[in-house]
Amino acid sequence: MRKAFVLLAVAAALTAAACNTVAGVGRDTQAAGAAVTDAANDAKN
Repeated sequence: MRKAFVLLAVAAALTAAACNTVAGVGRDTQAAGAAVTDAANDAKN
């Protein structure tokens, strides 16, 4: 679980670094948040 979270955080950081606009960063942050929420729900079940 911890390894998956670290990989997700790295992927989110790389994606955010590739954005050129504030709106793009917002979309990337929202997608990363959704992925963390899904992972937390999977771990809970």
